[in-house]
Amino acid sequence: MTLIARKIPSLALLASVALLAGCAGSAPNKYAGLDSSSRLTANPSEDSDRIPFKYASPVNWKKYDSINIAPVTIYQGSDGQFNDVERSDRQQLADYMQKKFSEVLGKKFKVVSSPAPGTLNLKLTLTGADTTPQVIGTFTKFDLAGGPYNIVQSVRGGRGLMSGYVNYAVEIHDTATNELLLAYIAEQYPNAMNVGATFGALSAAETGIDKGADQLLEKLQ
Repeated sequence: MTLIARKIPSLALLASVALLAGCAGSAPNKYAGLDSSSRLTANPSEDSDRIPFKYASPVNWKKYDSINIAPVTIYQGSDGQFNDVERSDRQQLADYMQKKFSEVLGKKFKVVSSPAPGTLNLKLTLTGADTTPQVIGTFTKFDLAGGPYNIVQSVRGGRGLMSGYVNYAVEIHDTATNELLLAYIAEQYPNAMNVGATFGALSAAETGIDKGADQLLEKLQ
């Protein structure tokens, strides 16, 4: 066995420990620049790990059959959480979010572009994101330290080592009255053992958007 080969396990362990220390701290802010910020409060529900702040009024969602989805906004406030994500990548995620939420919500609602009775108005704001480092993001699923950590995170529903994520805000109004019906801030990311979501720097964030769209559809049932 070569000297390099003998050192690989130790190097992998050290790298994973360093990565573990650097992966914490992505919990979303309350984002002062949102229209609904003053009405958001800490979410006491079981999903508070993904939705830390929320406002909800009693709503019979069945009385709405249409939804207008405004163009996704990229948050510009100083409390945004984009790390080093390039502006072009932020726009790519915003475009993907627009497409995905329209596709998923279209399973229940007629997606419209003009106000009408029985219509919801949805505003989505991309407030933060991080990319997945290529190669090493996949490597941490299997190395000596990253593998066990990711298995535990997978069971807990937590974020994996060096995994990208997306933070965003949802604000829904009644189009006719402009009453705020639902607002929340969310963080989404793939399962910690989702190897496929490590291929492509934005793949984890896009997987988070997929999950977020499905989650909103469930809330509007």
